[in-house]
Amino acid sequence: MKSDNAILEVEGKRLELPIVTGTEGERAIDISRLREQTGLITLDEGYANTGSCLSRITYIDGEKGILRYRGIPIEELAEKSTFVETAYLLIYGDLPTETELKNFSNLLTQNENLHEDMRHHFEGFPYNAHPMAILSAMINASSCYYPGMEMGRPTAPFFDQHAARLISQVRTIAAYAYRKSRGLPIVYPRPSYRYTANFLHMMFSDPAEDYPLIPEAVRALDLIFILHADHEQNCSTSTVRMVASSQANLMASAAAGVCALWGSLHGGANQAVIEMLQEIHRTGDDGRRFIEAAKDRKSGRRLMGFGHRVYKNYDPRARILKKACDALFRVLQRDDPLLEIAQRLEEAALKDAYFIERKLYPNVDFYSGLIMRAIGIPVEMFTVIFAIGRMPGWIANFKEMMDDPGTRLYRPRQIYIGSTQRSYVPMEKRKGPSSSALP
Repeated sequence: MKSDNAILEVEGKRLELPIVTGTEGERAIDISRLREQTGLITLDEGYANTGSCLSRITYIDGEKGILRYRGIPIEELAEKSTFVETAYLLIYGDLPTETELKNFSNLLTQNENLHEDMRHHFEGFPYNAHPMAILSAMINASSCYYPGMEMGRPTAPFFDQHAARLISQVRTIAAYAYRKSRGLPIVYPRPSYRYTANFLHMMFSDPAEDYPLIPEAVRALDLIFILHADHEQNCSTSTVRMVASSQANLMASAAAGVCALWGSLHGGANQAVIEMLQEIHRTGDDGRRFIEAAKDRKSGRRLMGFGHRVYKNYDPRARILKKACDALFRVLQRDDPLLEIAQRLEEAALKDAYFIERKLYPNVDFYSGLIMRAIGIPVEMFTVIFAIGRMPGWIANFKEMMDDPGTRLYRPRQIYIGSTQRSYVPMEKRKGPSSSALP
């Protein structure tokens, strides 16, 4: 990392601001002393032009369609790695040795069961409670049951245990929440199963009969977890870092991340893809009419699963999931009209000048929803799957902050545009309802 200087002139005063250059050539003007030197702040609504941290975890080049975890291309991890190994890489910085991976896997197995008292919490939720609400609440509640979850910077043995517990138990909580919504009895994790297979076992097995694990289905879901494991400073990851900056514990920070991910503009995009395909199918369209309508802003139609705020090229994760989706459907030998519509939409959009000019390529949400639908995961669980996959990235960002002794409490500024100073008016002298008055 090297530094040059940028020149800023403010009210006749000339300032030199350092230009920070990252290892991949990304450049930023360091304004951390701007307010101290000038009394001014910057205004950047939504932080689209603001770097909130220095990080060694994930690199994205949206123009070139590049995604790397700790320097390793996502394509290599998708082909050669597993979700558990990828989680270790993100959290600890390097691929594990055989012994390290075995120890980490054992930690996951040892911590896959919830504390028995936590089972009673599930009984307090209504049957129609959204699984993301349950997931956030139960992650937060779990900190009550284990020692070492006090505020402040966690020591290494405690952190390793709690990180493994969170990664392992998030799938247990998710499976329990699903079965609660269906009025089904809880299925305990099976220590002999690997991470993703165990999740499907807890989701779909009956007490009398185990769920038949199809290798292509297990691999496709493991890929979804890998491809969602981290994605730089997105809304939920930034939320985790914001909460962690107060030295809140790991569980509280992760629970906040779940709440941020819940929003339809963040984690709910793959659900929107399925809902779009269902609507197209219901109207008897094969996708052609919808494509034309999507090009008309007045139609109110929007092509979901295409384009990305970061990627201005083909989302590299979408290429990987497309292959996994095709392989899964070949094995299942199941004709899905939604898949046929999706393939037609993709083909049309990749050839249509309107979408090419706007760089609206398929993103990861386009195929992840189809895969989860084929496996039997209901739409309301889609964002939960996203949260399970993203957990290692949240933990890695939490650890990166806690390992940095210079981490400060996050405290963004604002530009106030409300009323200037005015006096309190007694009730009897107030005239007429204001525009903001409640009915």
